[in-house]
Amino acid sequence: MDTINIIFAVLSIGFGCFGWLAPRYTLGALDLHMGKTTMGISEIRASVGCLFVGMGLGALILGTPEAYMMLGFCWCGAAAGRLTSVIFDGQSQKKWIYFIVEAVVGVPAVIFNL
Repeated sequence: MDTINIIFAVLSIGFGCFGWLAPRYTLGALDLHMGKTTMGISEIRASVGCLFVGMGLGALILGTPEAYMMLGFCWCGAAAGRLTSVIFDGQSQKKWIYFIVEAVVGVPAVIFNL
């Protein structure tokens, strides 16, 4: 159980590092584009980057089942938002892939730590 929790936390940190340290790459991977200001880059660094780094580090530092469960709830929240987009905004292969990744990390992290 501890190994799986650590893997989920490290995955969160790893994915977050892309948004934090490679925001232009992340913009492209998410089919987003730069606007007239740098707010898009700032948002990627914050919400797609450091938010996930902070979640993963927090779970590792606290090391409790509740911390890892909260990490799972965050990933499930992202999956719920992605599924909402599929339903209301239209489907794409990329949306489904990201939804699956988010659900595969989130759901087990919640279930394993109940």
